[in-house]
Amino acid sequence: MIFKKTKALKKTEGAKPDFWTVVLIVSLVFAVCFIGYPFLYLVRNSITDESGALTLAHYAKFFKKHYYMVCLTNTVKLALASTALATLVGLPLAYISTRFNTYGKSFTNILIIISLMSPPFIGAYSWILLLGNVGYITKFLADRGIEIGTIYGFRGLLLVFTLKLYPYVYLYTQGALQKVDSSLEEASESLGVHGWKRLCKITFPVILPTVLNSMLMVFMTSVADYGTPQMIGKGYKVLTVAIYEEFMTELTGDTSFASALAIMVTMCMLIILIIQKTSIASKSYIMSALRPPAERKLKGIKRFLVSLPLYIVGLLGTLPILAIIYTSFRRVNGTRFAEGFGLDSYKNVVYSMGRYIRNTFILSAVAIVLVIIVGMLAAYLIVRKRSKITGLLDVLYMFPYVIPGSVIGISLVVAFNKKPIILTGTFAIMIISYVIRKLPFTLRSSVGILYQIEPSIEEASVSLGVPPMKTFFKTTAPLMMPGLFSGALLSFIEIINELSSSMILYTGKTTTISVAIFNALFRDAYGTASALATILIAVTIICLIIFNKVSGGKSFVG
Repeated sequence: MIFKKTKALKKTEGAKPDFWTVVLIVSLVFAVCFIGYPFLYLVRNSITDESGALTLAHYAKFFKKHYYMVCLTNTVKLALASTALATLVGLPLAYISTRFNTYGKSFTNILIIISLMSPPFIGAYSWILLLGNVGYITKFLADRGIEIGTIYGFRGLLLVFTLKLYPYVYLYTQGALQKVDSSLEEASESLGVHGWKRLCKITFPVILPTVLNSMLMVFMTSVADYGTPQMIGKGYKVLTVAIYEEFMTELTGDTSFASALAIMVTMCMLIILIIQKTSIASKSYIMSALRPPAERKLKGIKRFLVSLPLYIVGLLGTLPILAIIYTSFRRVNGTRFAEGFGLDSYKNVVYSMGRYIRNTFILSAVAIVLVIIVGMLAAYLIVRKRSKITGLLDVLYMFPYVIPGSVIGISLVVAFNKKPIILTGTFAIMIISYVIRKLPFTLRSSVGILYQIEPSIEEASVSLGVPPMKTFFKTTAPLMMPGLFSGALLSFIEIINELSSSMILYTGKTTTISVAIFNALFRDAYGTASALATILIAVTIICLIIFNKVSGGKSFVG
C-alpha cells in the first residue's frame, strides 16, 4: 500500500500543469506586466521627485495652481453638460423609435450608428469645416448678413460631444425599451395612469439602470477625449490637454507632474463609476419581456411629425461626414483649396502617406486578433474556473475601462522607457495599448456569451474522451465566435480611429491614420486630412455593413 501511494505521489509530482492552468498563469502575467505594473509605476512616478524620494509636491501643485483647477472644473462641467444634452436628445428619440411606426426606421438607425462610429476629433474637424471662421455654413450666412459667432470654445465642444455621443443613449435605451413587458404599461393604464404620468412612473424607472449605463459611457468618453478639446477648444482647457502638454514638455526630463495629472483624471473616472454603480445597485429590475410593447400605428401627418425628429438629428450627426467627403475631392494648391474637384488629396495620401495607412491596418489587425484570443480565454477562466485568482484577473482586465487613452499611453511610456524592458517607440507598445484599451469590452461580451452556453455541452465532450483544451477549441470557441466576431468588428473600428493613446506613443515609423489626420490639421493641410478621414469613414461603413450581415441586423449594443 505504501509503495502504491509513493508511486502515485511521484506520478502527480511529475505531471505537467493542465492547459487552463497555463492559460491562467500567462493571463495573469500579461495583466500584471502591461496593466498593473504600468499603472503602479505611474502612481509611484507621481509621488516621487527626481531623486526618488517620496513627495506629494506634484499633487500640491495641482491643487494650488489656478490653471489646473480651472482645467478640472472645465472637464467636469463639459462632461456633465454633454451627458445631460446627449440624454435629452437620445432618450426621446429612442422612445419615438420603439413606440411608433416611424418612416425608414432602419435607415435612421444606420445614420445614428455611423455618426457614433467615427471618432469625435473628426467630428470636431468637420464642424470647423462647416461652422469655422471660414466654414461653408459660416460663409453662406455671412454673405447674407447673418453672424453666428464662433464654433470654438465650450459651445463648440458641447455641440460636437452631444451629436457624437447621443447615439450611446439612443441605442442602449432603444434596446431596454424593446425588452419592457407590455403588461406593466397595460396594468398602469387599467389603474388610470396614462400618458406622461405612466411614462414617468412606470416606463422610465424600469429602464433607468440602462439609461444610467449609457450616461456613464457618454461621461467617460467626453472626459477621456483629447483630440476634440485640442482642436476646437482653443482657450477652453481640459485635463486631457493639460496632461499631454505637461508630458510633452517634460518628455526629456521629469514626468512626475504629468503622472500626477493622469492619476487625477483616473480618480475622477473612478468616482463617477462608483456613483453610477451605487445608483444602479438599488434600481435593478428583472422582466420576462414575453410581450414586448407593440408599435402605435400612425398615419399621414402624425406619422411624418413623429418621424421628423429622427431624421433631423440623424442628418445633423452625418452632415459633418458629408462635409469631409466633399472637402476630400476639392482641388488643392499646396495647403490652399483651388477651383474645381479632383483626386489631388488622395494622390498625395497614396504617394506620401501610404505607410500610415499600412501601419493602421497592420497594427489594428494584430491588436484585434490578440483581443479576441485573450478575451475569449480570460472569459472562460472567469466563468468556468471561478476562484479568487480569476476574480483578480477579471478586475485587472476591466481596469483599463476607467482609464483614458492618454493615461494608458503615459503609463506605458514611463514603465517601459528604461531597462530591463524598453518598448517606447516600437510597434509592440502601440499594439499593447490597443489591446488593453479594447479588452474590457470584448471580455464582457465573451462572458455574456459563455453564460448562454450550457456547461453540459463541454462536459459531454470531455466524457467522450476529448481533452479539455481540444474541447474548448472544437466545441466552445465555435459557439462563441459569431458574437465575438461581431464585437471584434466594432472594436476594430474603434482601434483604427484611436487617437488619445496613439498621440502619446507614436513615432515617425509608427504613425497611424488618426495621428496623420491630427497633424495635417495643424499644418492646415485640410485636403489631406479630409482624404485620410474619408478612408477611415469608408472602412467604418464597410465594417458596419459586415456587422449587420453577421448579427442579422442586431443592434451593436446588444
